[in-house]
Amino acid sequence: MTDSIHTRKAEHIEITLNEKVTGNNISTGLERVHFIHNALPEIDFNEISIESEFLGQSRPTPFVISSMTGGAEFAETINRNLAMAAEEKGWVLALGSMRALIESEEHRSSFQVRQYAPNVPIIANLGAVQLNYGFGTEQCKQIIEMTDADALVLHLNTIQEVIQPNGDLNFKDLLRKIEILTTELGVPVGVKEVGWGIDGQTARKLCDVGISFVDVAGAGGTSWSQVEKFRSKEPIKRAAAETFSDWGNPTVDCVVAVRESIQEQSIVASGGMYTGMDAAKTIALGANMVGFGRSILKEATQSVEDVIAVMETKELELRMAMFGVGAATIGQLQTTDRVQYRKR
Repeated sequence: MTDSIHTRKAEHIEITLNEKVTGNNISTGLERVHFIHNALPEIDFNEISIESEFLGQSRPTPFVISSMTGGAEFAETINRNLAMAAEEKGWVLALGSMRALIESEEHRSSFQVRQYAPNVPIIANLGAVQLNYGFGTEQCKQIIEMTDADALVLHLNTIQEVIQPNGDLNFKDLLRKIEILTTELGVPVGVKEVGWGIDGQTARKLCDVGISFVDVAGAGGTSWSQVEKFRSKEPIKRAAAETFSDWGNPTVDCVVAVRESIQEQSIVASGGMYTGMDAAKTIALGANMVGFGRSILKEATQSVEDVIAVMETKELELRMAMFGVGAATIGQLQTTDRVQYRKR
């Protein structure tokens, strides 16, 4: 079993880097969001602050390196580069799914990157469905201890599990088990989708049982049914995966719906985020943080310097968008009246 996990992780990296893994006719919805330019912003560009707050801590940016990988040989290089860049720029670092960390000693070091990022929040990651397959509070505590993580995010990936060989399909009664975990784990627990989005009603249910943050991970970016399609040897599953290539709730619509449903908990906007302008739009619609995944994966395979360069580009783009609407702080951007959003 563990060998298949490590193989799967390696194949995920290869496919995501080299194949078309986005949907054919679905977008993030970002094209339906526009800013009204402010020609006289009455602020100094050099004084614009992109400081934000996440899990009760002040952060220098509102940016998260989204969960991507771990549990494979090449993943160690990727996560090390990401961790070192996160430490340099102060980005929150979310790691890939850690089932393999508990089930096998092989490639554990690919998740253990605290030594490279001693001062940034690290978010551990586990499939929520694993709570129905032998994982409970004790295993999650082991994950936190082995990675020295500050929080745990549970990912929801129903459609992926159907297409994935030997996928785990029992998602019954998870809300009750999530509630138990939030009360027993001792660190904040969040929930994220993997590319099909979280709606407002679901977010409200999750927050009512103790979830600290919601990463909407909406449609328009990587489609994991598409990723699994490239791995599958079963013609029926490959055909079904293609049918679902345009499934999901666009990221922008998720952010709006979730913000309407919850007030206290943080919202992370991810799913098809590529630029600082994308980040500015989702923050203006209610997000607290913005997650970048595949858009920095290629750089993470190359060097720390390449990752830092793309991070600095996104930070500059965010500041430019804030300058363009006259928002001197993230708080002002979140309350700007210079954003227009058109529903589908």
